[in-house]
Amino acid sequence: MSGAEPLIVWLEDERAGPALLGGKFGSLAELVEAGFAVPPGFGITTAGYREFVEHEGLLERIGAARADAEADDLEAIESASSAIAELIGAASMPARLEAEIRAAYAALEDRAGVPQLPVAVRSSGVLEDTAGASFAGQYDTFLWIQGPDAVLDHVRRCWAGLFGPAVLTYDPQGEGVATVERTSMCVGVQQMVPARAAGVAFTLDPVTGDRSKVVIEAVWGLGEGVVSGDITPDRFRVDKITLEILAREIADKEVEHRLETDSGTVQLLAVEEERRGLPCLLDEQIAELAAEAKKVERHRGAPQDIEWAVDAEGRVHVLQVRPETVWSQRKPKRIVKPGETGIQRVLGTFVPKSGGPS
Repeated sequence: MSGAEPLIVWLEDERAGPALLGGKFGSLAELVEAGFAVPPGFGITTAGYREFVEHEGLLERIGAARADAEADDLEAIESASSAIAELIGAASMPARLEAEIRAAYAALEDRAGVPQLPVAVRSSGVLEDTAGASFAGQYDTFLWIQGPDAVLDHVRRCWAGLFGPAVLTYDPQGEGVATVERTSMCVGVQQMVPARAAGVAFTLDPVTGDRSKVVIEAVWGLGEGVVSGDITPDRFRVDKITLEILAREIADKEVEHRLETDSGTVQLLAVEEERRGLPCLLDEQIAELAAEAKKVERHRGAPQDIEWAVDAEGRVHVLQVRPETVWSQRKPKRIVKPGETGIQRVLGTFVPKSGGPS
């Protein structure tokens, strides 16, 4: 590995991009540069990942564990995945890499002025959240991780997730999962937003494909409930031009994902009775989210799925963005047959008004 390749890159670093930060974190770095409200963070780069797997022959042992696991043999895939996770969990961390991760987390604590700063530790594969293959839901994200030792542990878990059973059998482009590009990953470490509400904004209607609408799905607490499908969200359909709320569906939200203070972990917990049937966004927040979604779409040049959070002060934060990969990849229907201009000819007789020119 070239010594010039950084092991740690911050989201605002001029070197930030998908080659070092993968699809997910590379997209966030792009938004930071454009001035969007993205929580601060850093990535353990693809170069850092390679330094880890090339240390003490780990890469060869991973290759041996997966060599005989055919993509259609689920039992063999699960066995290989488990064996690789054990290898990654037991492998020694290169001293330089560990020192840089610890120093970066300490710097993030200093920026926030919060010791034991809660962070999200997010996988960011090199093909993740690209227009050709979103890999959404294939890799791991861990929420509310505190302390350098816990961060290091969950970085390993993200690397192990690169060889999870779902990933080893997911090959939408038919290129094979064993290529070097597919086995490269950044892990992002990002300050947690203590979300009052969170969810996803689509810059087209995900049901009809209508690009003149923004659809916002929202739940109380952290957005995991929307992403995982654990909770039926509130749903708001907004006109993309006027930002008028055209339709609203308010769900009975009995539970939410939030920090359980005794265990220090995120859990699915009961919502107080008086909040369950209330909309979790104010109308002005809905309009702000729709406007922000429009800006993201305009900046990225294509329809987007945007994960967001609103904190206790009502501030909107962009957590993740990815290209919409269903409607935007469909070919538009032809409404004019080949050879026709699309102009209708109307044949008739012109009858002038009485007294007018003949």
